[in-house]
Amino acid sequence: MATSESLSSPKVVFGVQHLSESGIQKIPEVFVRPPSERPNFKGDADVVVEIPVIDMSELLHSSTKEKAMAMLDKACKEWGFFQLVNHGVNSELMSRMRETWIDFFKLSVEEKRKYAPDPITNEGYGSRVGVSKKQTSDWGDYFFLHCFPEKARNQEKWPSLPPSLRELIVEYSEQVYKLSQTILKMFSINLGLEESYIPDAFGGDELVASMQANYFPKCPQPDLTFGLSRHSDPGGVTFLIPDYNVKGLQVRRGDKWITINPINGAFIVNLGDKLEIISNAIYKSVEHRVFVNSLQERFSLVIFFNPKYDVVNKPADELVTEDRPALYLPTTFQDYKKYIMIKGAQGKSELQVLQKKN
Repeated sequence: MATSESLSSPKVVFGVQHLSESGIQKIPEVFVRPPSERPNFKGDADVVVEIPVIDMSELLHSSTKEKAMAMLDKACKEWGFFQLVNHGVNSELMSRMRETWIDFFKLSVEEKRKYAPDPITNEGYGSRVGVSKKQTSDWGDYFFLHCFPEKARNQEKWPSLPPSLRELIVEYSEQVYKLSQTILKMFSINLGLEESYIPDAFGGDELVASMQANYFPKCPQPDLTFGLSRHSDPGGVTFLIPDYNVKGLQVRRGDKWITINPINGAFIVNLGDKLEIISNAIYKSVEHRVFVNSLQERFSLVIFFNPKYDVVNKPADELVTEDRPALYLPTTFQDYKKYIMIKGAQGKSELQVLQKKN
């Protein structure tokens, strides 16, 4: 993964939201994607389907667990995405978390700029693109912060406004953390591994959980850009509160892009590259992207559960056979993510760099 480009933090552009609210009719060139990479609103955006729906209560009940586990396994193998209902995370808390983050993005540009991303931890507010000068920027703003392990929390870098936000972040992230541990254990069982295998492979109590609030403003030329370019998540597993009212998230299914129709109150869960590596490609990380529109802004809230930065991940020995040799080279999450930060979102091309030549 060697590269001649710097491993410094990505370039930060402040205020896509500010650009949108200024009333511009033409987006700056840095946001314009090449013609072959633009949204196809006459084709892909019209393909709206229900991705697999997994009922957490059925996974936990003895009489329905076997069937539900089989459905979960199939979703991980064939889709890499599923919607999780009856998940046990407090619905009122989810709503308050979402609404309070939206209130943050409504603050003045000057207030939000107080939280410029930290060059070491990357925590803060901005609009992220790759270090590469050739990288096109996405039409969206974000706030990124670390939730776990607890020693990684630095609430001084978390927004102090709205006043309830810091407390809500702690309460919400702790509930989703517990849910993630249960799901990771279920992944292990379905793969024929020890229950604790994947949580342990991610670093056990040192597993990294990070939150990212995404704000996608109205865009005067939505046919030229994306809120998030196509990519697969580099880490383990992602829990997303989508915008239940405004569609925009698309998942790649073969050669088509499918627009997800979110179920109110459900999490959209997707697998990351590191989970594909550990499973030796039995489970899939899948490309996804976000399109924007000219009439409505969108908001989403993500928690990424990733391996500890210095833990080496490789295909599980139990999943490597003569007929299915190890498909990926060992790597740490830190090295892998640095590479992605430099190149920016480029589908799954980064994961292909780790593929072994057997």
